[in-house]
Amino acid sequence: MKNIAQESGRTLWSIDPVHTTITFGVRHLLVTNVYGVFERVRGSVRYDAAAPEETEIHVEIEAASVNTRAPQRDAHLRSADFFDAEQFPLITFQSTNVRATGEDSLEVTGLLSLRGVTREVSLSVSALASVPADFSGQPRLGGSATAKLKRSDFGMTFNKVLDAGGLAIADEVSLRLDVSLQKADVSAAA
Repeated sequence: MKNIAQESGRTLWSIDPVHTTITFGVRHLLVTNVYGVFERVRGSVRYDAAAPEETEIHVEIEAASVNTRAPQRDAHLRSADFFDAEQFPLITFQSTNVRATGEDSLEVTGLLSLRGVTREVSLSVSALASVPADFSGQPRLGGSATAKLKRSDFGMTFNKVLDAGGLAIADEVSLRLDVSLQKADVSAAA
């Protein structure tokens, strides 16, 4: 794969939460998309550019870390109407299948668990790239992933009917993950 570190065997990488952004967007009032971000994420990736099908990905997102820049809306999103963060504090993703779709792209299929419901989702990963050394002299790997899902598939059915007809909140949600990985400290992981 172009620009990807060619190391023998699968390398263990950890998500750098400071340089990783998990965003979602949903159509609101039929006129605009509203976006939010999850501020706390962690996880690991085992990756070998020569054998991408052997990739293993595990991600944990703290549901209560949702931020849409509107405190009242964020509190509602944390409630049982949406993420139910008190009862289900973690949103998790575990890959089940990975295949290369191009020189610097992958299709990642896995199980997304949200609100106690687990569903299979597929992520389109693009812009895979690496650098042999960051500012600290450590190798980095990164990429961007996108997916669409229905919030109702995860029990998030809260909505309001508009006076003019239609629903206030769309069912389809767009996800975007811009992920920066740093080589994991294997001694700490052991």
